[in-house]
Amino acid sequence: MSTEDKANEVSAEAQDQEPITPPADPGQTGPGQGAGGPITLFFILGLVASLVLGWVIFPQLLYSHKEQPIQFNHVLHNELVDDSCESCHFFREDGTYSGAPKLAQCIDCHEEVQGESEEEAKFVNQYVLKDREVPWLVYSRQPACVFFSHVAHVKMGDMECVTCHGDVGESESLKPYEANRISGYSRNIWGKNIAGIKFNSWDRMKMDDCSECHVRNNVNQGSVQTLRGGCFVCHK
Repeated sequence: MSTEDKANEVSAEAQDQEPITPPADPGQTGPGQGAGGPITLFFILGLVASLVLGWVIFPQLLYSHKEQPIQFNHVLHNELVDDSCESCHFFREDGTYSGAPKLAQCIDCHEEVQGESEEEAKFVNQYVLKDREVPWLVYSRQPACVFFSHVAHVKMGDMECVTCHGDVGESESLKPYEANRISGYSRNIWGKNIAGIKFNSWDRMKMDDCSECHVRNNVNQGSVQTLRGGCFVCHK
């Protein structure tokens, strides 16, 4: 056998012994990267779904919507009374706040139906004639352990009602009452924005808002300054 034949034989044997490399996966761009795409996509979709559930769907399910027993037109009544809001929402002689108007305050004007309003007819027939108090749903109702003095803020602090309650006096109807299904309290306490962001002073009625206002105005009660830690100033 010639030297050239031996060289060709060795070359053929070497080719037979070379490992066979499998064809490359078209979707694989590098070693170990094949499963990264689906996992990342799954994570992103899960994150988006969680945000939608927690920030959009859950708040809708958390609150039940209730209509007030009577639709009250503040604009109309403000045009007819002498002392604006204080004609119905007044302070008693001992300094306590009257809160929502009682039936006795309304009977003088609504002993019988005067206009063509269906809401007025409903009020007269279902409450005035039956001597029943209207079960108003109070948006700002606080827990029983919370003490709040309106006279200290309105009379002594010279605060406007709109600071905490908004432009209610300019409304022609009452907004729905949104009750927290867990606590039972109005959504006005926490506020509309689930992230806790507020754009107006009346957007919510949390203790942090009270503390911020007290600190900003350097408010003191006796020797106790109502800072964030001064819980027992208002919570008895």
